[in-house]
Amino acid sequence: MNILFVSSGNSKNGISPLIKNQGESLIKLHHNVTFFTIKGKGFKGYFKSIFELRRFLKKQKFDIIHAHYSLSGMVASLAGAKPIVISLMGSDVKASPVLKYIIRIFSLLFWKQIIVKSRDMKEDSGLNKAYIIPNGVDFNKFKPIKRSDAINETGWDPNKKHILFAANPDRPEKNFKLAKEAFNLIKNDAIQLQKLIDIPNKKMPYYFNAADVILLTSLWEGSPNVIKEAIACNCKIIAVDVGDIRELIGNTKGCHITNFDASQIANKLLLSLNSEQKTNGRDTIRHLDSVTIANKLTNIYKSTIS
Repeated sequence: MNILFVSSGNSKNGISPLIKNQGESLIKLHHNVTFFTIKGKGFKGYFKSIFELRRFLKKQKFDIIHAHYSLSGMVASLAGAKPIVISLMGSDVKASPVLKYIIRIFSLLFWKQIIVKSRDMKEDSGLNKAYIIPNGVDFNKFKPIKRSDAINETGWDPNKKHILFAANPDRPEKNFKLAKEAFNLIKNDAIQLQKLIDIPNKKMPYYFNAADVILLTSLWEGSPNVIKEAIACNCKIIAVDVGDIRELIGNTKGCHITNFDASQIANKLLLSLNSEQKTNGRDTIRHLDSVTIANKLTNIYKSTIS
């Protein structure tokens, strides 16, 4: 099957690792996947990409156009791409009521199939016919690693314990303010708060395995891939109850779900830091292996074509 992925290419490393990894999982199933990335931000960048994609589609034929994020789906629609499968992410239905309304219009007029990442997203979007398919995890890449090797790769102090804030703190929706407030309540110089800023995806397994606990305090999420990748490394996780967090870690010993209260988060962090035992999280998310997810996507593509 010839598949075209349409997505933003404006991140520091170009295409999002999340989208690239999904494409590569489909390639392993012997599909042909081509990536079209939208360059340039804002209305001007996306508007220009409509005509670039239209010219691109005249040169090549594809069985399926799979757009990632709503704005990419809109570009594909206006460029005349058919048939379109759209993957919506958390920001598509959580950030703006206006965008949510526009999404519903495009879903009626252009998009053949819609994928959301969690039950929470489906309910919030009002797209009753959407498929719930989280992004998969590469279990060959994200796996337990010896802590000393991971610490050496990150350059962190091996004599201290480390809390890893699972996002770039400059993104307001990731709510670093709450994480910092909780950390400040701990008041222990032997514990450090680390952040994920411009870390290449291939090095992420080292950061997960070097951390003593992963912390997520986001205002909203769809199905946070960073958490699934950390679970595959058997990490302990403290997270607020957003997206599909409860489904991911609710039954995993060593992981804790909290509300948006700094004191409660601090207490759970200390509880995890005082436990040396890793989790068995890897076994609980086997159903999210990237190959399993790629097979589900393939079935959606086939049903769309037929």
